[in-house]
Parts: sequence; C-alpha cells; structure tokens
Amino acid sequence: MVIAGCSAGRAAEPVADATPSAPTTPATSVASSAPPVDAGRLRLALLPAPQGMRVVHGPETGAFGSLESTKKGLAAARQVSLARPECAGAAQLDAGEPALANAPAAVVAYASDRGSITQALVAMPSPVFPPPLPAQCADYTADVEGTRVTYGTRQLTMPRQGDESRAYLTTAVGGGQNAQVGSVVIRRGNVILSLLVVGRKVKSGGLFQLAQVADRQLAKISR
Repeated sequence: MVIAGCSAGRAAEPVADATPSAPTTPATSVASSAPPVDAGRLRLALLPAPQGMRVVHGPETGAFGSLESTKKGLAAARQVSLARPECAGAAQLDAGEPALANAPAAVVAYASDRGSITQALVAMPSPVFPPPLPAQCADYTADVEGTRVTYGTRQLTMPRQGDESRAYLTTAVGGGQNAQVGSVVIRRGNVILSLLVVGRKVKSGGLFQLAQVADRQLAKISR
C-alpha cells in the first residue's frame, strides 16, 4: 500500500476512516521522573475494538524495541528510499533510542474494509514528548517498492489531551492510489500514546474523538 513509506509510530502495518479507528527524532525531556508503569498496566489502557473492526495484531506487550510490530515497522522503513531521509519518522518515537527500545510498551491494531487503527503505549523512564514535524518534512517524495509516492502532512488543531498532545494528517498519493493517515501523539505523565488511523479518507473530528477516548483509557491507569 502506498502509505508504507509514512510510518508514524511504527507500531503495526495496518491502520480506518477515523470515525470511532510506533514518530523518528529523539523525544525531548520535559519534566522529572514519575512512578514507573509496567507493560501489563499499559495493556489495560489499550482501546477496545471499535465497532465493525477486528483485531489484526496483538495486544502485544514487552520492551518496545523487542515487539514484533516494532521490528516489522523498522524493517518496512528500511525498504523505503526517501528524497529527504531526515524526515523518516520525524515527530515520532525513535525505536532505535536505547531508552525507548527498552521501555515497557503495549501495542494493538484493528482493521476493517475501510481502514485500520494502530495504538502504541510506551512508558518512558521520565516524561518526554517528540518534537514537532520539521518544516521541510511537510512535503516530500519516497520510493516504495519501485513506486514513487508523494506525501503531504499538515498539523491539525486538536483540543489538548493529556499533558501534551499533537495531531497530523498525511496524504499519500502514488501508483494510482491515495490514502490518508491521521496520527496523534499524547503524553500523560511518563507514558506516550501513539495512534495511527489509516483509510481512504480520515476525518479530523473522528480522529479527535478517538484520541479523547484513548486518553481517557490512559488516565485510568495514571491516577
């Protein structure tokens, strides 16, 4: 699928029309450490299957860098040739960072005929938040298995979730196909929540609603 060159969290391969469906530069430190959260507790905070969607991966728990979903995402990214290599995973969590690779995590992915949703929760040693997308990464091209794909990304004005949050909408066009990816990253305490919603058309309102539900789930284990 043309969207393969635009991983946003590298959690799992599939992602739905965002009607309630693991980011690569180093995350920046924002506060002092908080009590640790293990992978078992993170699993309790994952979204349940949305109506009409089926589980296609997970729930999977463990160290973020050791998860099969993370490994598959990184392997897929290595097959993509970017016109701007610095944009690979920009504004996302870098699974190559030792602190992140060793951090407890939980991942799940759902899909339907309309698209898919992937969620990752990662408990960092201290509160961090990925930096925003660099300006030069708003538009770029990539070669995905011999197909030239054009990506365009814009930041969305989403009501704040958790302690910090950010959302983007990416459109990918290539090979006679087009798709959209809605991506959300939320920090609540030491936990980073990543959501990827992929479909032919991703609606910002549905994406925001999903992010709110996901943040409420996370808040239950953060008290």
